[in-house]
Amino acid sequence: MELKDDFMVFSGTANLPLAEKVANYLGRPLNKIDIQHFPDGETFCQVQEGVRGKDVFIIQSGSPAPNEAYMELFIMMDAMKRGSAGRLTVVLPYYGYARQDRKDKPRVPITARLIANLLTAAGADRVLTLDLHANQIQGFFNIPLDQLKAEPVILKYIRDQHWANPIVVAPDTGGAKTAYGYSRKLGCGLAIVAKQRTSGETVDAFSVVGDVKDHDVIMIDDMTATGGTLSAAAKMCRAAGCKSVHAFVSHFPLTEKGQERLMTEGQLDELVVTDSIPMRAGFDPAKLPFKLTQLSVAPLIGEAIKRIHNDQSVNDLFNHE
Repeated sequence: MELKDDFMVFSGTANLPLAEKVANYLGRPLNKIDIQHFPDGETFCQVQEGVRGKDVFIIQSGSPAPNEAYMELFIMMDAMKRGSAGRLTVVLPYYGYARQDRKDKPRVPITARLIANLLTAAGADRVLTLDLHANQIQGFFNIPLDQLKAEPVILKYIRDQHWANPIVVAPDTGGAKTAYGYSRKLGCGLAIVAKQRTSGETVDAFSVVGDVKDHDVIMIDDMTATGGTLSAAAKMCRAAGCKSVHAFVSHFPLTEKGQERLMTEGQLDELVVTDSIPMRAGFDPAKLPFKLTQLSVAPLIGEAIKRIHNDQSVNDLFNHE
């Protein structure tokens, strides 16, 4: 696809390796911006190139350290708008605070909506993101939002493994629709693990709906932070006689508690994640008792940036295998 040249791609510090891969896919280096963090915690940035009238893309994941990542993003956006950028598209490979998407208790915030308001107020003309935790977040925006899905990247990996007897498993009922889509595309069966979450870090899984005996389980979820859902679901599948468990998640904002749980309770044969979030500092995948594979979503994001800039359909990325 021919790409018009009047666009610029900048990156915050939250996930610079992914941004560099995206720039490489686009065949150009990242545009220059100086970002400094002062000793008192304040952030300062200066754009090192003229952005007047340009189609500007800023890549910044909402993790790790979502508060710092978002504040850095807002400051960068303000600098771009004051530099007279023509259009400003925020690329959020991971939408931090997406799990706070509803008011399920008295006097709690809907922080996912607050982030949408802040992005708009800071000057975003468009948002590009990947695998939102809840699809209703799209309705929090009054500006265009494109939601990419890691599905094409994950499906390609799964098909390359040639498992003899696969079955797709949703680790909770909320992921049933997504898991069903994968099972249709892979031409295999579907099972669902029913669960009860007892706290932010604890999950009690209590039944498997479907027959996983002697199957290679393909467990699909949008993210794992504490490892609770995956560990509990894998344990249930093991008890039901499955042959192997391969878990796939789009986002991997791993916590210290999650690392401990995966080390001791994971019962996985493999965990496959994307690079939407950088690996947790100090985390050594080699110490895990199972295989950890990281897939890159950089080509997917890069292609979406091309299409947005050229005023072409982003949805067409998912209309064919």
